Amino acid sequence: MNKTLLAIAAFFLFGGLAVYWNTTQSDQQSAGHAMVPPDTSEVAQGAPIVEVAFPAELSANAQIGKRVFEAKCAACHGTNAAGQNGVAPPLVHKIYEPNHHSDMAFVLAAKNGVRSHHWNFGNMPPVEGLTDADVKMIARFVRELQAENGIF
Repeated sequence: MNKTLLAIAAFFLFGGLAVYWNTTQSDQQSAGHAMVPPDTSEVAQGAPIVEVAFPAELSANAQIGKRVFEAKCAACHGTNAAGQNGVAPPLVHKIYEPNHHSDMAFVLAAKNGVRSHHWNFGNMPPVEGLTDADVKMIARFVRELQAENGIF
């Protein structure tokens, strides 16, 4: 009987430690991802929010993504995904780094739209006329722009 009580006590002790560990770890991870958008009060309405260095060469998939981006995304997200103040955020920004927003996040955003959560530009509507493959090419283009600008 003592062994049973000891096993139950150990179970609750280790369970409590696991809960505590997970709680403190997710708080630390959230703090690491507490990405505050830049102050855009000094940026003219409609002007690019960030400066984007363009790579010397794009991969074949990124070239396709660039063409699709220009046709479907640039009207809001600006030339080379630099954003437009008061319209839409830059995608060449730490907020959209691959370990925070995966390529699948781009696919889902284009397909379903996105509730505003990082920026104060309002909700993004779904984008009509894009396939998942199109958006994956757009993501390749954005990732190559990000890499050129030190966002990994």
